[in-house]
Amino acid sequence: MNAMLYVAGILEVIGGVLLLAGLFTRPIAFLLSGLMAFAYFIAHASQGFFPVLNHGEAAMLYCFVFLYIAAAGPGSLSIDALAGKAQQPMGAGSS
Repeated sequence: MNAMLYVAGILEVIGGVLLLAGLFTRPIAFLLSGLMAFAYFIAHASQGFFPVLNHGEAAMLYCFVFLYIAAAGPGSLSIDALAGKAQQPMGAGSS
């Protein structure tokens, strides 16, 4: 079988679960953004460059959504945010 499909599937499943939990949000979202860009250029770009012409809208949408998540970071209820609050010393951030 095609090894790229297996690797992409594993990354999407494990990365999706980690994003839902909010664990390692920025690096996982950046990795998934690159995966979606790679998938677009491998599977769709050969049929035409623009997503409307080659049916690659979903891949490009996910690419930019994951890139936004990588830039914005995790939410306040994520495991990353809760772990960050636990590591801050008492009184940090208050003036």
